[in-house]
Amino acid sequence: MSGDRGKFSLEDVKETYKKKDAWWTVLLVDPVASRLIVPTANYTNITPNQLSLFSFALGMASVYCFFLGSPTALVVGAILYHISFIIDCMDGKIARLKGTGSTFGVLLDISLDHIRVVLAAAALTYSQYRITEDVTYLYLGFLFLAAYCARHINALQLYKLRREMRGKLRKAKRKLKQTGEAAGIVIEIPEETEADKPEEEEDESERDHETVNTELLQKKKFDLQQEFKSKFSTYMKIREFFLDKRIRMHLFSGIEFQMFVFVVAPIIGFLKETIFFGAILLMAFEAAILYKIWLSTKDFQREQDKIETATAAIEATLPPEERETAENR
Repeated sequence: MSGDRGKFSLEDVKETYKKKDAWWTVLLVDPVASRLIVPTANYTNITPNQLSLFSFALGMASVYCFFLGSPTALVVGAILYHISFIIDCMDGKIARLKGTGSTFGVLLDISLDHIRVVLAAAALTYSQYRITEDVTYLYLGFLFLAAYCARHINALQLYKLRREMRGKLRKAKRKLKQTGEAAGIVIEIPEETEADKPEEEEDESERDHETVNTELLQKKKFDLQQEFKSKFSTYMKIREFFLDKRIRMHLFSGIEFQMFVFVVAPIIGFLKETIFFGAILLMAFEAAILYKIWLSTKDFQREQDKIETATAAIEATLPPEERETAENR
């Protein structure tokens, strides 16, 4: 906090930014939201949950405009939807800025976001079907919802898979350390901190420092992107370029998908084309993530096999009674 006591500056707000985010948010939302947060945080008692509800109310006004379906209503709806999204991006930042976040607030924010998206898609496509009697709009409405749901289900499952792989590696390394101690070998594995943990979708590396005289245990970290990096070295350079600007490499995510459909398309037209090609582009990026995580599973299996081999080699040097104890840990 800088300036007068109790006053937040723009730099304070920037400290609440996510380390990486969607390019739409970084370029078109954060510059506006951060400047609105400064007076909101300094001169009002508005809570993050109140901002979530206000954002949702604007979203419902946008949904109503989409339901009306006229060219003017579509443009107004697009503007309201984007303002709703800007307000929605303020609540989390204010929560982090003031330390007022809560589990309920996160649940409320996520729930209202999904409701807004689903209702906006239904209103937009149904209104155009009602006006034009073109049944294609109904099919595209289902396509939008299918792509949007697939994206979020996929993200949840991949998060669980990454967490499971990291957990198994940590468990295997703990066993290796315990086995080493039983054999009189010192293996130092520091506690994992938040800074050490991998970033979702981008960095599955494990940072563990060990001191055993083997190639495996001299590694400073377990990198679950080894195969991906070896195949796509140019990608990694591009990734670093974008990360310097806080932009994640998932360049067409659920955020860009809904913004193109609910903001860009209603203003410039080409609604059918935007939904169709947007869904294809979204699924293409999801397929790329699946391919990347598949390569990570191969790295994971290779690292786990090395740890288990090293553990078995140390266990073989133990007396029978100590070996049985180590195997049962």
